[in-house]
Amino acid sequence: MPNDPSDDCPGGAPRTAAPRRVTMQRQGPILVDGPVEVELEDGTTVVSHRFRVALCTCRRSRRYPWCDTSHRKRAPDPSGGAAGGRGRAAPDGPG
Repeated sequence: MPNDPSDDCPGGAPRTAAPRRVTMQRQGPILVDGPVEVELEDGTTVVSHRFRVALCTCRRSRRYPWCDTSHRKRAPDPSGGAAGGRGRAAPDGPG
């Protein structure tokens, strides 16, 4: 079970480091306390040494896998208004 404190690391080694905090957001990135190492689908690895990183979940970021807030441009307004929440439509285009 994922939340069982008796879980060991792969290979049976006991856990020694504190767990990383991951913060999920409904319409935004995944926030991860860093530093982090991310393995991409093609097998390449990217690293960030920042104290907290935002991982893109919408794939609109020009800096994928890092979030550049591109999701804000097309996220629907829950009140039914224009995208972006500022009363005007978001421009169509990449990002």
